[in-house]
Amino acid sequence: MAINLARFELDGVPRWGVLVESGVSPLAGDYPTTAALIEHGEADWLAAKSKTATLSLDTIKILPPVTAPCRIYCQGANYRQHMVESGMDPDAKLFNMFFTKSDASLASAREAVARPKHVALLDYEIELALVFRRPISSAVTVTRETLKDYVFGVSIANDLSARDVQLPQTQFFKGKSYRGFCPLGPWLTVPEDAEFDLLDDLDLELAVNGAVRQRDSTRNLVFKPAETISELSTFANVAPGDVLLTGTPSGCALRVPPPPIRRIVQLLPEGQFWKLFLRSQKRRPQYLQPGDRISARIKSADGSLDLGEQTTQIVAAA
Repeated sequence: MAINLARFELDGVPRWGVLVESGVSPLAGDYPTTAALIEHGEADWLAAKSKTATLSLDTIKILPPVTAPCRIYCQGANYRQHMVESGMDPDAKLFNMFFTKSDASLASAREAVARPKHVALLDYEIELALVFRRPISSAVTVTRETLKDYVFGVSIANDLSARDVQLPQTQFFKGKSYRGFCPLGPWLTVPEDAEFDLLDDLDLELAVNGAVRQRDSTRNLVFKPAETISELSTFANVAPGDVLLTGTPSGCALRVPPPPIRRIVQLLPEGQFWKLFLRSQKRRPQYLQPGDRISARIKSADGSLDLGEQTTQIVAAA
């Protein structure tokens, strides 16, 4: 059965523990980074799993289960319906779209996120996050059977995105990397070897103020984790504790016009095009506003693999 590892703060000190039925059973050792936990913590978390909880979730501050510094790699447009919604043909896609987020964007699954003052089009993107187990420094071929050798655990991520920065400025990195723009957790879920097959059968759901905005299954990923990591390894290095966000389903606030209209408006001068784009997007009420509350869940269809629930409050920047 999968283990849910929690990173938390108690009396101002970061600690690790195992989620058990009645709360959290702390680990005995001190692991300053996720990489240190992966390398040295197995005996500790297995021992903690068999103990009763000594901490209540109400008495601790949940921290991101991935520590900085780390690399955050991302896949774009990787769910079939999201590709269709974006005007692409999933059956014609021959390679991944990769980009990165700054590790300054990491946030707890329980903390508020401030919308920067200059951002009006703040969007949400629930994603399955893979946390790497081992270093990769050359091209490798990963299969479904060997995925467990490269991936340590999984978690819930929200790839928050400032669309009015990302698109008009063609700045994916900047528009997706403001502080707090990558809520991660609440747990780092470590599947048993036999449970890695469930990564292809996980249900994702994101709601804003109780209304479901995104719902899909990893069955509909265009590029599955094994082939994605194989492609990533041809041009990027990976260290234990690094993260891969595997793409978001359809249902984001962003909407692109259908291809015929897109072809016409793209003939406009660039400044006029983006002015029209921003004006049309600002009419969409789905973009996040201060006071909105996001809930995100990922679990297997049979419920045996449950990554928990992430709750994020959007607040105005001070």
